[in-house]
Amino acid sequence: MKNDFKTAIAQIAAERGIPREAVEQAIEHALKTVYKKMANSEEEVSIEFIDGKPVPKGKAVEETIDIRVFVHKRVVDEVVDPVNDMPLAEALKLNPYVTVGDEIKFERTPENFGRIAAQTAKQVVLQRIRDYERETVWDEYHDKEGELLNGTVQRADSRAVIVELGKAEAVMPAREQVSSERYRTGQRLKVMLVEVNREAKGPQLIVSRSNPALIRRLFEIEVPEIFSGAVEIMAVAREPGLRSKVAVTARQDNVDPVGACVGVRGVRIQNIVNELYGEKIDVIEWSPDPAGFIANALSPARPTNVSLDEEQHIATVIVPSDQMSLAIGKEGQNARLAFKLTGWRIDIKDTEALFDGGSDLLRQARAAAVDSQIELAWIGRQPRLVRADGTIDVQGASFGPLPADLVGMSVDVERVGNDLEVFYNRELRVRYDASTREELPLDGEPSVAPAGLAEATPS
Repeated sequence: MKNDFKTAIAQIAAERGIPREAVEQAIEHALKTVYKKMANSEEEVSIEFIDGKPVPKGKAVEETIDIRVFVHKRVVDEVVDPVNDMPLAEALKLNPYVTVGDEIKFERTPENFGRIAAQTAKQVVLQRIRDYERETVWDEYHDKEGELLNGTVQRADSRAVIVELGKAEAVMPAREQVSSERYRTGQRLKVMLVEVNREAKGPQLIVSRSNPALIRRLFEIEVPEIFSGAVEIMAVAREPGLRSKVAVTARQDNVDPVGACVGVRGVRIQNIVNELYGEKIDVIEWSPDPAGFIANALSPARPTNVSLDEEQHIATVIVPSDQMSLAIGKEGQNARLAFKLTGWRIDIKDTEALFDGGSDLLRQARAAAVDSQIELAWIGRQPRLVRADGTIDVQGASFGPLPADLVGMSVDVERVGNDLEVFYNRELRVRYDASTREELPLDGEPSVAPAGLAEATPS
């Protein structure tokens, strides 16, 4: 071995990002293993690297490094363990000053040990370095679950995206990806570490871009009031890549929680939206009153009344007819997010429901609707949310069940003569008799309403 031995150690340490001492220990362990195989012995040994004599190499002169093996024995009167004990008589031949109980060290370097060691120790050294790297990765990341990390896409395919986090690589499986995002090599991403699994081949890091907690971490970075505790995120609901709702509340007086999250001219919220590649984010104010919280959660719609059924955990929400589409959202998205955010099943009704029955709820909502001069006439197609049982409410009557693929979706209903037609994505899906509520064939002609019925409006 030449004098570049130490340089090589330093280079390996720098490339692998591990301490130089760890590389030296790995090499020493490898050389001990080589010696024990050569000597067919389990003796306790130590390895020493000793500067050799300078040797000429062309016009230059290089110093050599001698690798020497020293055996350690315990001096005893009577040998009990032949591997580790040496009788006093033999020890005195090596060192006339030793006594019983001392440890004696003497050289026993095999012939051609340096050449053989260089050939056989390579794999052992690499394995020890890999083991150290795995332990280093585990020590660094096992307590960082739930944290936001900066990474670079190393490669991406249909099964998973490999993200480089610096010293380690993480996997983003398909379930943790956002379907609307496209990942390319070299792309920089903020990802959330969701799992650290200890595998035989080393720690496996699982990261996510779709986890709702990613929204929480981005707000903590962008909004100082959240980081300091002046504003707290109470709940997050998300449909990755499409839309999210975040409920916040103030923990200090004179702090506007929504304004703090949005920032001056929307700068803070825009930074988060940019990081999520255009995903829409609604920031709403949390309320300890469930009815108030549900009303806020349905933003941008403005409900006129919210009634709670504590036993069924269902909220009945009355909204103006012209805001039904806002309350339900595209394909029921707004209503679904409000459910995820509040934990309440939400039954959205428009002001037509005010004219069915005489409950206190409806009388209160009727008064609110009259005060706000809501237009109650039936005009064209109107949206309805298909409930979990597959039914919809129209003018106080229940129709259904609709096909299973429409559950939870927003459909459009239209009164044509005495028929009620249900559309989804502008396609006629179901037709009912408005009087009997019986399902009619789709290929039939619309029924003629009795005199005065087709033009009738609720009164």
